[in-house]
Amino acid sequence: MLFRQLFDPETSTYTYLLADEATREAVLIDTVLEQFDRDGTLLAELGLTLRYTLETHVHADHVTASARFRDTSGSRVVVAASAGVGNADVQIEDGGSLRFGTHELEARLTPGHTEGCVTFVCAREGMAFTGDALLIRGCGRTDFQQGDAGALFRSVRERIFALPADTLLFPGHDYKGRTVTTVEEERRFNPRLGLDRSESEFEKIMAALDLAYPKRIDVAVPANLKCGEGAAAGQPLPGPSVASVIAEMGRQDVDFAMGEGI
Repeated sequence: MLFRQLFDPETSTYTYLLADEATREAVLIDTVLEQFDRDGTLLAELGLTLRYTLETHVHADHVTASARFRDTSGSRVVVAASAGVGNADVQIEDGGSLRFGTHELEARLTPGHTEGCVTFVCAREGMAFTGDALLIRGCGRTDFQQGDAGALFRSVRERIFALPADTLLFPGHDYKGRTVTTVEEERRFNPRLGLDRSESEFEKIMAALDLAYPKRIDVAVPANLKCGEGAAAGQPLPGPSVASVIAEMGRQDVDFAMGEGI
């Protein structure tokens, strides 16, 4: 399988390209509108046909490019049915699957960060794409968009940590330059969700974060509830970008300043 991990420096968002090398059918996971040209150029250079754009959840920090890819390439937008995105082409349910060439992605609903979070699992390749439900040594916040700390704890423990220990986990964001982790690493070393933590301990940790209101949510969420339809690339969202916070405060502070996993 052809695989590329792509990065948006303004929001520290990872976009993932997966493709079947024989049929050249491809999927993109968690696109960013400002990176539409970059991703479209890469698809063309590699001779790929985009079948699906997948959203791990309704993002609060950037606008998706899914609608634009649908308009230009005929790809189909895939979102969890519980996310409330009415104009998505595929409202995927728990256990649903998507095929591109000979490869398959399974949808595992992992609510908690938001009500509509989904983790996409490529079992044959030993890979899973967790969005903001599980980050490297962290997790997404649970205090907005129908977030629920208890639900997130159970999602990670029962749906993600249940995968084979050597499964590679690819997050929706990272603010410290890390790119990938494994199920076993997060079981052992995640300070919030590791196996040494109880659900009640996790709930107390999340309640004590006292994070600021996400400064871009009021623009990003309404746009993403329409697959980014009608949004214009290059229009700055309100509030600071991840890149500007890193420059001003230093990389170690950016998780807290940006709300970690929005």
